[in-house]
Amino acid sequence: MNEISVEIWTDVVCPWCFIGKRRFEKALDLSGLREAVRVRWRSFELDPAAPRVTDETIPERMLRRQGIPPRQAARLLAGVSAQAADEGLDYDLALARPSNTFDAHRLVHHAESLGLAGRLQERLMVAYTKEGASLSDHPTLLALAGEAGLEADPVRAVLAGDAYADAVRADEERATRFGVSAVPSFVVAGRWTASGAQTADVLADLLRKAHAATTAP
Repeated sequence: MNEISVEIWTDVVCPWCFIGKRRFEKALDLSGLREAVRVRWRSFELDPAAPRVTDETIPERMLRRQGIPPRQAARLLAGVSAQAADEGLDYDLALARPSNTFDAHRLVHHAESLGLAGRLQERLMVAYTKEGASLSDHPTLLALAGEAGLEADPVRAVLAGDAYADAVRADEERATRFGVSAVPSFVVAGRWTASGAQTADVLADLLRKAHAATTAP
């Protein structure tokens, strides 16, 4: 079976990206193409200027930036959490701390070199959407990376330096070339793009389309 490349642009502080990840996993089973798909996680910063140290919650940020009062913010977040629950995810977004994710993305690239990117991506998303973890805090990232199976000393070295910074920037430049301006975004076989937390059926159809094109005589 011909290999199908799927590039997925996400940010680890994007609740919709975790929903999209679950729906894509369902799409792999629906399409029957799981064994043929090679996933590459791509970096995307929703807020590159976000502070590295903050205690601000999502509702507080919504109030400060958009003037959305707490009750309305709670209703909006409850709607996102309900869709997450439909995918088997347990969100507590009132705890979430939006912060700078550049170092987290560097760590995902490190994990990619070890074949552990998907596992780390999953752990970081759970930590953000459910546990109120700050994904810019280095001790937190070190602990989460360890839970995802990464060895501590190489993780410390990555966080202490600038390893994989160029890889993150390259992902962001590649996103621009593909017209990716929001996440999650899926680029299949370098030709077909789907943006947003699409349904599993839509993503499965996209995989089948790519497979048919790559196997056509």
